[in-house]
Amino acid sequence: MNELRDEYKQFLFNKHFLVMEKHAQHVTLKNGYSDSKLPRQYAESDKFVGETLLSLSKLYGIRITEGHKNAQPQMLEIAGRLMGNRVPEAFYRGFPKSVRNLPVEKRYFDQLISYFVTYGMDDFSSPRYSIFETKEDMERTIFSEDGVIKDFSIITCDEAVEKLKEYVEEMCASSRPIPESSMEVVKLVIRDFGFHPKQILSKNTAVHLLVSLNDPYFSKFLMLSDGIKVMEEVHFLQYGFYRMDDRRFHTNKLNMKNRYRKILTKMLDDCFYGGRVDIGNCYEKKKTWAGLLHHIHYKAKTPQAHEFLSAMRGKENHSAYSAFEKSLKENGAFMASGVLLQAKGPGALLRNMNYLISRAKSEEEMNAILDRVLGTEVTNPIILLQLYSMYCSRKKTENTRRTFMWVKCNVMRIHTETEEEAAKCRSRLSESVSDVLQKAIFERLKAALSGRLSRVYIHPDMERFAVPLKESASQGGFGVLASGSRVPIGEAKKIRGFTYWERVDDIDLSVIGICDDGTQVEFSWRTMAENQSNAITYSGDETSGYKGGAEYYDIVVEEFRKIHPNCRYLVFCDNVFSSIPFSLCTCRAGYMVRDLDDSGQIFEPKAVASSFTVNAPARFAYLFGIDLQRNDLVWMNMGRDADCAIAGSTYLGFLVDKFFVTDYMNLKILFTLLSAEVVSDPSMADVAVVPSGVEVSAPKIIHEYDFETILSLLEKKPPKN
Repeated sequence: MNELRDEYKQFLFNKHFLVMEKHAQHVTLKNGYSDSKLPRQYAESDKFVGETLLSLSKLYGIRITEGHKNAQPQMLEIAGRLMGNRVPEAFYRGFPKSVRNLPVEKRYFDQLISYFVTYGMDDFSSPRYSIFETKEDMERTIFSEDGVIKDFSIITCDEAVEKLKEYVEEMCASSRPIPESSMEVVKLVIRDFGFHPKQILSKNTAVHLLVSLNDPYFSKFLMLSDGIKVMEEVHFLQYGFYRMDDRRFHTNKLNMKNRYRKILTKMLDDCFYGGRVDIGNCYEKKKTWAGLLHHIHYKAKTPQAHEFLSAMRGKENHSAYSAFEKSLKENGAFMASGVLLQAKGPGALLRNMNYLISRAKSEEEMNAILDRVLGTEVTNPIILLQLYSMYCSRKKTENTRRTFMWVKCNVMRIHTETEEEAAKCRSRLSESVSDVLQKAIFERLKAALSGRLSRVYIHPDMERFAVPLKESASQGGFGVLASGSRVPIGEAKKIRGFTYWERVDDIDLSVIGICDDGTQVEFSWRTMAENQSNAITYSGDETSGYKGGAEYYDIVVEEFRKIHPNCRYLVFCDNVFSSIPFSLCTCRAGYMVRDLDDSGQIFEPKAVASSFTVNAPARFAYLFGIDLQRNDLVWMNMGRDADCAIAGSTYLGFLVDKFFVTDYMNLKILFTLLSAEVVSDPSMADVAVVPSGVEVSAPKIIHEYDFETILSLLEKKPPKN
C-alpha cells in the first residue's frame, strides 16, 4: 500500500504516529499532480528530512523519537490540519486585549448589532466581527514560548496497516462500547482490508457493525435477546438525532426499511440455527418482542423458533427478574439473590448488589448476601471497577437526589431523581455499609487482576490519569485523556479553551462555575459582556460561522480565585445553538497552555495541548473542567443527550464526582494490581507505564492515551494456577 486514507492518518496521529508514504514519487496527490509530475519538494522529499523535523518542532511542538530518517514534508500538512493550522478568526480578532479595552456598553452594542443582522435580518452569509476594535488592539508581539512538547514516531504504510488491525482487534476485544470517533475507523478497516476481528465482547459494538455494514459475520457474537438492541440501533439510524426515550419501545410506530427488516430476520435465523437462544431473557421485553415480530412478519423455521414465537405471543411471562422480585417479596433478599444468580449469572448479581443489600433485614443477612455475591466466580474487572467507583464516589447527604448516567447509541443519558423518586428510594445505603462494600469489592478486584502482568515499571505521574471505563460517549482526537484524568496547570500559566467549526452557523463555548454548595455561576455569551476581566476573558459570540467560526475563553486561575472566591470548579461546555447535532457539522475543541503575556496569535498550534473532534449525535458536550483549589485541569470529554440551546440552563452539579475519580482509582493503582512485581528501574521491566513525553527503554511501553491496550489487559483472561 502506497498511501492511507486521511481517516487512518488522523486516528494514528491521535496515537502519536505519523505515517510515511511508501515512496513520495509514487503517491498521487489530491491537488491533481500525476506520478510523473510531482512537485520537486515531494519528489525529492528525502532531501528535506532536516527541514521537516525542524518545522514539526517549531510549528507544532512535535518531537520525533523514532523513524527520524522517514520524515517527509507531507507530514506537515496533516499535523497542521489536526493541530489547527487554519482556524477561523474570533468575533474579537484582537482577543483578549481588545475585549478588555472596551467598556461594557460597547461590548453589549457589538453583540446586539451582530444578533440583529443574523437572527433579526436572517443574514448568516459571513462571520461577524466587532465594529469597535482598533488597529492598536490587534497588534501582537511575537510568540516565543517553547510550547507543549509532543513525542511522535514515524512509521511506514505497511506498519500503519498492522497497527490499525491491532487497534481494531483490541477495541473489539473490550466489553466497553467503541467511541463514535473510533467506530468509523473500525468500519473502514473491516471494509478496506477484509479484516474481521476474532472476537467482539461488547453487544453494542456487534450490533452497530451488523446493522451499519450489513455483514452477517457479526451476528455470531449476539444472542437471541439482542434482537431488541438491533431494533433500537435501526431505529436510531433511521430517525437520526432525537430523544430515544420518546419512541424507543413504541413498536407500533416502527417503519423499518426492507434492508433493515432483512438484517434483523437473518440475525434471528442465525441465532436459532447457531444455538444462541435465550428465550428466558426475551421475556424481560416480551411486549416489545411481540410488536417487533409482527412488524417484520417473522416466520419460524425451526422448532425452537416456533417455541419462541408462542412464548412472546402468549400470556405467560417467565422473566428471570419477575421470579427474582417474587422471591424477594416472599422469601427475602438472600433467597432472592440465589434465584437471580441461577437465572442470570454472577454479573447480574453484582449489578443488583446495592438493591439486594438495601433489602437485607439484618446484618447477618447482609453479610450472607455479600459472601454470595463476592464469593461467585466473577472475574470481570470491568464490572468490579464500575462497582468500586460507584461506592467510592463523593459522599452524598441523605437529602441529595442521585444522578444516574448511562450510554445509549453512543450518547450519554442523564437522569436526576425527582423529589418523589427520592422520597420513595429504599436502596440508599449508609456510609458505613458503603465502606464495607467498597473494601470487599476492592479485595475481589485485587484477586481478579493479580498477576496479569509480570514485572512492571510505573511512573509516579500515572496517578494523575483515570482508567478509561466511560469513554463510549466521548470525542476522539489528539491529547484526549480518560474522563476524570488530571493535568497540572502550573503557577505561571493560563488556560485558553477553544472551539471552532464549519457547516453550522452557531456553536457556543461556555464556562459554568460550580460552588461548594451546588449553586452555579454562568459565564457564557449572555453573561460575559459585563463579566470580562483579567481572570476570565471571552472572545465574543460568533453567530454566523457556517464557513468558519471560533470562540475562546482565557482562564487565569490565580486571578479567578480572587474575583470569584465561591467557585470551586469550572466546566467548559460546547453546545450547538443551531438545531442540529455535532455529528452533522464539523467541530473541534481543546485547550492551549499559555504564558500570562498575551503574545502571538489567538490560536498557536505550538501551544495546543489537546485538539479533538466533537462529533457525538447530540447538541451538548462537556469538554473539560478546572479544579480551582488543586490547580488542575480535569477531563470530562462527554457528549450528552440534551436538546438545549444554552449551557447555563442545565444542572451540572453531578459532574463534581468527576473531579475525584483519580483519588480512588487511577492508572498507577490499576497497574500495581495488574503487576506480579513493580520495579523501580524501567530497564528491568517487561512493561513500562509512563506519561507521554517521558523516554524510557522497555520491551513494551504503555501511555495514558493507550485506551485500547489498557482495556484489552482488563479483558484478558487471568493465568491458570
